[in-house]
Amino acid sequence: MNNQGNKTNKLGTPWLWVPTLYIAEGIPYFIVTFISVTLFKQLGMPNAELALFTSLISFPWIIKPLWSPFVDVIKTKRWWIITMQALMVTSIFLIACLAPRGYYALGLILFTITAFASATHDIAADGFYMIALSDKQQSAFVGIRSVFYKLASIYCQSLLLILVGWLEKSHSVASAWTLTLLSVSLLVALITLWHSFALPRTEQVPEHRAASDIWKEIGLTFVEFFRKPGIALALTFMLLYRLPEALLLKLCTPFFLDSVEQGGLALTADQIGLYYGGIGVVMMLLGGILGGLAGSKWGLKRVILWMCLFLTLPCVVYCYMAMVQPTNIWIITACIGFEQFGYGIGYTACMLYMIQFAKGEHKTAHFSICTAIMYLGLMLPGLVAGYLQQWLGYTAFFWFVMVCCIPSLVVTYLVYRKTP
Repeated sequence: MNNQGNKTNKLGTPWLWVPTLYIAEGIPYFIVTFISVTLFKQLGMPNAELALFTSLISFPWIIKPLWSPFVDVIKTKRWWIITMQALMVTSIFLIACLAPRGYYALGLILFTITAFASATHDIAADGFYMIALSDKQQSAFVGIRSVFYKLASIYCQSLLLILVGWLEKSHSVASAWTLTLLSVSLLVALITLWHSFALPRTEQVPEHRAASDIWKEIGLTFVEFFRKPGIALALTFMLLYRLPEALLLKLCTPFFLDSVEQGGLALTADQIGLYYGGIGVVMMLLGGILGGLAGSKWGLKRVILWMCLFLTLPCVVYCYMAMVQPTNIWIITACIGFEQFGYGIGYTACMLYMIQFAKGEHKTAHFSICTAIMYLGLMLPGLVAGYLQQWLGYTAFFWFVMVCCIPSLVVTYLVYRKTP
């Protein structure tokens, strides 16, 4: 049985561990989903294989609802957090040593292990947050955890690429990536060491439960989810709403890095880190804040169509950049910032819809299933996006992305009609 979170005050302030816990939650996610793309692209992997393999390695986040109940009943969540962080330290260290040296297959396996450890860490960390903190503390720190998760995003998508670009000036590309990823492994190791002391011991070892009982509970949860009213439309929405983004996600970095002759913009790693990972992420955060305020003020029904337009139509900036191939960095930055701002607004609608659809007796488990389906909607288009780009070229591919905005808008309109 778990002790109550109101005992946390005797063990120290949550400021000692909440920020670092959510930095540790964010870093491996962005290492797998973003850094892997840039790393393998700079090492020469073709776009088709690049998009395919870097989509497949995110599979653990899709299936994590299947093993999340086991995290609740095997050991404590504190144990899972520290163990998974130690596993991520090891896997990132090995990626740093092997992937930049041409061991692509081993690198992909290690990225998958990192994703599995990260997905398990997500389950344990979010559960520990609710156990170790009182209801009042949970409310007080919900914004803090979000801020530090976003800081992990900026660290991975901006600072790490800037470091790679800086190291490339005096080292080979492979050495630059090795040194950069070793620094990530060291940071996660320090966080793990800190958590072994700082995480409060608020749990007792859970009571033993038979695996058959757990699988039965998982099955019942899924049956209840797929019996919800309007499930067909909900599944279609969660799979198609982010379709344009799913196609762009794996190809925007290759587009930035490829030479002008290949149809790209010939940017350097540090430029991508500054303009896409830095300014772009800040604009996305601003859009997310604005979208959240709009959703809370006017409700989902009144904003969902507008948010879908913000999510889809700004993708046209990639059509412009592919056709014109601008060299003015201010124009490129403005395009990136505009698209990311729109994405920040539009993504809010997806989250609001999933929260609303998951309501009920098992809302936490059902929301987890919703996010897994959403991730599946991102992964499946990514499997073929690279092949499409190599077949069509960048300009035609980005116009194809614009055509794929139509299914997103149609399914959003259907949801709008059904939303009370």
